[in-house]
Amino acid sequence: MIEVNLNKYFLMKNLLYTFSALALMTIFSCKNGTQGQNKTGEIVNNNAENPETSSRNTNIAPAFDGQTRIKGVQTKTPYKVEVIAENLGRPWSVNNLPDGRFIITEKSGFAYILSLDGKNSKKVSGFPTVDSRGQGGLLDIVLDPNFSTNRMVFWSFSEPYQNGNHTAVAKGKLSADETKIENPVVIFRATPTYDGRLHYGSRLVFDSDGNLFVSTGERSDKETRPLAQDQNSYLGKILKITKDGKPAPENPKIKGWKPEIYSTGHRNPQGLAMDEKGQLWEAEMGPKGGDELNLIQAGKNYGWPTITYGEEYSSFKIGDGIGQKTGLEQPVYFWDPSISMSGIDFYKGNIAEWKNNLFLGCLSGEKIIRLVIENNKVIGEEWLLADKKERFRDVLSAIDGNLYGITDSGKLYKISKK
Repeated sequence: MIEVNLNKYFLMKNLLYTFSALALMTIFSCKNGTQGQNKTGEIVNNNAENPETSSRNTNIAPAFDGQTRIKGVQTKTPYKVEVIAENLGRPWSVNNLPDGRFIITEKSGFAYILSLDGKNSKKVSGFPTVDSRGQGGLLDIVLDPNFSTNRMVFWSFSEPYQNGNHTAVAKGKLSADETKIENPVVIFRATPTYDGRLHYGSRLVFDSDGNLFVSTGERSDKETRPLAQDQNSYLGKILKITKDGKPAPENPKIKGWKPEIYSTGHRNPQGLAMDEKGQLWEAEMGPKGGDELNLIQAGKNYGWPTITYGEEYSSFKIGDGIGQKTGLEQPVYFWDPSISMSGIDFYKGNIAEWKNNLFLGCLSGEKIIRLVIENNKVIGEEWLLADKKERFRDVLSAIDGNLYGITDSGKLYKISKK
């Protein structure tokens, strides 16, 4: 009789613990938003706090709600992550050939053509001499929109000149055996030349008319920084040129502006991508904080270094320490602390919930960031592959429907639907 009563006591006690645990799980799971389960049974948070938990470097107030630290989102679709290639040296850019193979630049001055499975590669030589010190070298590479008939490629690089260097854009023909660039010619030089090793910008994107957007940095140092606001300089700009390096006909015609300048006031724009509407988006590294995502419009001034949400690496304020000023454009979104984004791309692949999301490769941030954008506003942010501890130099929504990321350690990651 006593044994039966004790069993009943322990049964009731266990039930009480179970109900208490379930109640606590419900409370904590609801704290950051609604949750559900994905196909693998993993808990999915659909309305989480932003993944950034560190304090900001500055107290400069955002210009509007949702300009930074928007709600977090989490991918529901099961996906897998693979390293399909290693030992790629110091890669900077990854793009597709029409058959799906990869063409990858290596900063020292050559490119790889890599098979879709990453197992076979060939070296492409014939590029002009580069200054590969610091952040320089052979940088971005894109295919001519008519590559299938003319085999022309375009690339950016830090070109040594006299006692300095500058960002240059060149073009040439990929040989039939895919081992050499034939007849390379420089079509544009972003002067003035400067003896530095930083902030080349260098991202390239073709528009639907076959003209080329080019990003340039302001070369980092305090003596060159003001040139981002000097319209007689090509530093700190988004430029738009023809395939021959001439000003694109539709460029803004603003008195005092060099005719190749499309927008001005940029720091180190290493990310350019066109969305499904044909709009140009740009990602640029701020100083200590203040990394920006901008929607680029012709003739607009994006403010660097007059306005910024960051500060000097020494923690002193930049200029007047302001984030807003009449006549200067606001970023759509910013990060503080810095994530140091480089290449960006809009997703066109086979994970439905990622369609038209923007993916950003992060260097010091060591992750890939996914941004959900609606009506040109960021409405959700997710951090991916942070556990890999890799500096992601470029990302690519590839022809095969998968997402790829290339790292400073020389790896090519593949992110695909399970």
